Amino acid sequence: MNILTVNAGSSSVKVALFQGSLEPTTSVSIENIGSTDASLIPEGKYGSSGTAPVEAVNHAEAVKQAVKWIYDQTNIATIDGIGHRIVHGADKYFQPTILDDSVIDAIDQLKQLAPNHMQPSLDCVNELMNEYPAVPQVACFDTSFFHQIPEVARTLALPKRLRDQGIRRYGFHGLSYQYILDNFAEHEGETAANGRVIIAHLGSGSSMSACLNGKPLDMTMGFTPASGLVMSSRSGDIDPGVIDFLLSSGHDRADIQRILYKESGLLGLSEMTTDMYTLLQSEATDPRAKLAIDVYAYHIRKTIGAFSAVLGGVDSIIFSAGIGERSAEIRRRVCEPLEYLGIKLDPKRNEGGERLISSVDSDVGVHVIHTHEDRIIAKQTLSTIKEEK
Repeated sequence: MNILTVNAGSSSVKVALFQGSLEPTTSVSIENIGSTDASLIPEGKYGSSGTAPVEAVNHAEAVKQAVKWIYDQTNIATIDGIGHRIVHGADKYFQPTILDDSVIDAIDQLKQLAPNHMQPSLDCVNELMNEYPAVPQVACFDTSFFHQIPEVARTLALPKRLRDQGIRRYGFHGLSYQYILDNFAEHEGETAANGRVIIAHLGSGSSMSACLNGKPLDMTMGFTPASGLVMSSRSGDIDPGVIDFLLSSGHDRADIQRILYKESGLLGLSEMTTDMYTLLQSEATDPRAKLAIDVYAYHIRKTIGAFSAVLGGVDSIIFSAGIGERSAEIRRRVCEPLEYLGIKLDPKRNEGGERLISSVDSDVGVHVIHTHEDRIIAKQTLSTIKEEK
C-alpha cells in the first residue's frame, strides 16, 4: 500500500509517503507559499538533496509540486489513498471520513471556525481530488480526539440557543495527542498511558491536554485554535471585552482577526519574533524577549496546576512539538517551580534531550516524545479505506 498524507499550514504544506506496514518512506515540505521565498525542503532519506527554491503561488500549486516530487524520487507506480489533516470537524465529524463532494461542501461551511488552517487544507483537497479522482481520499480531523470530552469541560457558559448552534469547546492538535498517547503506551506500558497524563504540545501553535485512562478530560484550546495558551503569533485566551473594545475603537473584523492570529503571542509580547530560540538568545539584553518567555512559561505552569486538579494529581507530563521537544530551557522553566507537585527534572537528561528527563526521585515522570501526526493520518486513512471496501 502507498499512502500519502497531506498536512497544510497557513503558509506551508507537508506531504509524506507511507508504504508497506505504514513506515514513512520520505516526506517533503514546501514553505513560504505565496512568497518569492517559497522553498521545497526534502526530508527523510532524500533530505541530503537540500532545500530548493520553488514557485508556489498558492497551496494548490504547492501540493501538486510536492506530490510530483515524491513520485519522481520514489518511482512509485500508484497511490492507494491520500489522507488530509483537517483541523476542525465541529460537531459534525467525529471520525475519519471519505471525502466526496458533500463532505467537502460541509467542511467548506466550517472554514470560518479556523480560516488560517481550513482554507489551505481545502485548497489541497480540491487540487488532489481533481488530480487523482480515482484515489480514495480521507479527511482526518484534529477535533475528533476530543469528541467524548466530558460535558462540563466542553460546555461554554452561553445561552442555550447559541450552544445549540454548536458553539462549544472542541480542542485541537488531536492527531498529535493520539500519536503521543499511542507511543507512550508502546514504550512505557498501558498502565502508564492510562494514568494521569498531562501532554504539552508546544509549537507555533501550543496547546495542552489532560488525559485519564487514555482519554482526554480537558484541553486548553476551545472553539477555535486561537484559544488557550500563548502561541507564536496567536494571543491565546483573552477577555471577550477586548474584542468589544477593539470594535468600538474602529477596528473591523479582519483587523481584529489579524491582530489576534498574526500579531499577538510571542511576537506581540516581544515585538521582534515568533521564534523561541531567538527570544532565549536575546532575553539577557532585551526585556521584551524576557517578558515573552516568562508569560509563555507562566501559562504552561498554571495549566499544569489546573490540570492536576482536574485529574486528581499527575503521574506523567509529556512535552512535544517544536518547542516542547527542542527547548530544554523552556522545559526547565516550566518544571522547576512545580516541585511541590512532585516534579523534579534531571538537568543532564533534560539538556541531553533524553526521552525520560525526570530525576530518579521524582514522583512524576517527565518525558519528551517526538510527535508524528502524519503517522496517525496514514493509519486512519488506511483503516477508513479498508472499511469502505
